[in-house]
Amino acid sequence: MMNRFSVHLKLFLKNPLLFCIVKLIKPIPYFAFLFHTSDYQNQVSFYFWFKQKILNIGDNKGAYWPVHSNSQVYDAKNIKVGVDAYPGIMKGCYIQGKGGIVIGDFTQIAPNVIIVSANHNLHDLRKHVPQKVLIGKYCWLGGGSKIMPGVSLGDFTIVGAGAVVTKSFSEGYCVIGGNPARKIKEIDPNECLRFEVKERFTGYVREKSKNP
Repeated sequence: MMNRFSVHLKLFLKNPLLFCIVKLIKPIPYFAFLFHTSDYQNQVSFYFWFKQKILNIGDNKGAYWPVHSNSQVYDAKNIKVGVDAYPGIMKGCYIQGKGGIVIGDFTQIAPNVIIVSANHNLHDLRKHVPQKVLIGKYCWLGGGSKIMPGVSLGDFTIVGAGAVVTKSFSEGYCVIGGNPARKIKEIDPNECLRFEVKERFTGYVREKSKNP
C-alpha cells in the first residue's frame, strides 16, 4: 500500500495536471488499457495515447494500437495486430498495410523496421500488387529489418537486424538473417515459452471474451 502511495505521490509532484486527468479517466472503460497492461512489454502512457489519438502527431490517428510519432502506418484498416504486438511503436518504422498484414500475439518490433504488403506493378508503376503478410506469435523483428510482400513467418521466428526477408519461413522456430534472409539457426520448440498476460488488449482495445 505504501509503495502505491509513493508512486502516486511522485506522479502528482511531477505533473499535477496529468495526475488529475488520469484519476478522472480511470472509471471510463475505454481507458482500461492504461491501467491493466503493467505486465506488457509495451505498456502505453496517457501522454503517448494523447499525442497519437488527439493531437495526431505523426498522422497515425487511424491506427487502433500505439504508434510512435516518428513512424508511419498506412492502410491501418487492413492491419490486424495481436496482444502486445504493435508495429510502429518504436521510432522510424514504415508499415504499409495495402495488401493486408496480420501480426500474432506478443511479437515485438524494433525501431526502423519496414513491413510492406504491396509492391508496384512492374508494367504500370501507378498500380500496386497486394500480397498479404503473415507474422506469427512470439516473433522478434530486429532493428532495420524489412519484411516484403507475401512473406509468412511462423511462431517464434527471430529476424536479425538489417535482414531483408523476401521469402516465407512458415515453419517458424528459427533465427533468420541476411540479404536475402536465410535460416541461420533452428530453435527448439520445447524450450520456447508461450507466456500470457492477465488481461488481453489488442492495441487500445480490450479483446472480446471467446466464452459465450
